Amino acid sequence: MKLRKVLAIVLAMALCIGMVSVFASCNGGKKNYAENNTEFVIGLSGPLTGGAAVYGQAVKNSAQMAVDEINAAGGLNGVMFKLVATDDQHDPSLVSANYYSMYEGGMQVSLGTVTTDPGLEYKELSQEDNVFFLTPSASGDDITKDYDNGYQMCFADGNQGAAAAKYVNDNYAGQTIGAFYKADDAYSKGIYDQFMDNLNDNVTVVSTNFTKTNETNFATQIDTLKNCKFIFMPTYYGPASLFMTQAKSIIAPDAIYYGCDGFDGIDKIDGFDIKAIPQAVTMLSHFNSNSTSEAVTSYVEKYTNKYGTDTLNQFGASAYDCVYAIYYAMKSAMDKGTAIDVTISASDLCDILKSEFQGGFTFNGKDQKGAVTGTNIKWNADGTVNKAADFYEIKPANK
Repeated sequence: MKLRKVLAIVLAMALCIGMVSVFASCNGGKKNYAENNTEFVIGLSGPLTGGAAVYGQAVKNSAQMAVDEINAAGGLNGVMFKLVATDDQHDPSLVSANYYSMYEGGMQVSLGTVTTDPGLEYKELSQEDNVFFLTPSASGDDITKDYDNGYQMCFADGNQGAAAAKYVNDNYAGQTIGAFYKADDAYSKGIYDQFMDNLNDNVTVVSTNFTKTNETNFATQIDTLKNCKFIFMPTYYGPASLFMTQAKSIIAPDAIYYGCDGFDGIDKIDGFDIKAIPQAVTMLSHFNSNSTSEAVTSYVEKYTNKYGTDTLNQFGASAYDCVYAIYYAMKSAMDKGTAIDVTISASDLCDILKSEFQGGFTFNGKDQKGAVTGTNIKWNADGTVNKAADFYEIKPANK
């Protein structure tokens, strides 16, 4: 009996020591993990494998391309940058391990996550350590709420919903439209809610939704929307493409599908022939790969030469701008006399970057000659981005 008590005490002590160790690891203020850095380290968590990998790979590729360009040009006052990308498979449960591996490995600034649900976990972790993040594509309204260390290069869901509502208000007044969204997804439901909140009363909406438990057969939803000539689809391209495939002979051939940034890459899905869909496929976007602007044509040419076209999308374009925005914000602070050493802690760098982003910093891309996803880009006090949106036709209706 005494031996059992001794063992119990030893185990309890070991558990307590382990818990203290874990809590110390979770508190960035207790250790400067960047103290031995020889490069500025940018972290990223995203779906590099799995169903959303086309987004994660685009972000990783584009961010690395920007880092390589900056380093080739001499870095920041001679100091190079390093990108560390980790795979979260669009699964929030994998984010914590990714975050701490990067933080303990010297991460000083971050692109956060690629998608929203993992981003909600990431924001809590980063706030504890005061790590600055500028996400290219985690668009949830709550990503930047409550704390002041998180910013978005993409439109927040609420902004996408409001922008989509404005488009419908301007073009479909007095008409009936359809809406198709995923009710248990923060991204999809968030955009839909804001869309409805900003829609004029003279527009009638026939709404239908789905959840993770019924995302393979959309017969009921298609039947609900079969008479709609305009269908708003604030969801990712996977279920959207499946809906279009199942509905191509039911929905009117001259109808228009209208999505948000989750549609990006829908024309490049393996096994999905978008040309076989008679309806028009369009989206709200801050990136048009067919733009003739110098910034976009240069980015598209460099990206496709290096990585091909399969992962060319606005997620990657936004990540490219994110890296340059961080670089120019750091440069702006240094030009004002603020010291930024290569071993600066994540928390200290966060305070510097917050001062820039909250102080009217304007981003205009590489060499400040125009960004890939907009011009005169600024950030609001709540961390959301302030820039113009475009209406982009991915595929016209078959004539």
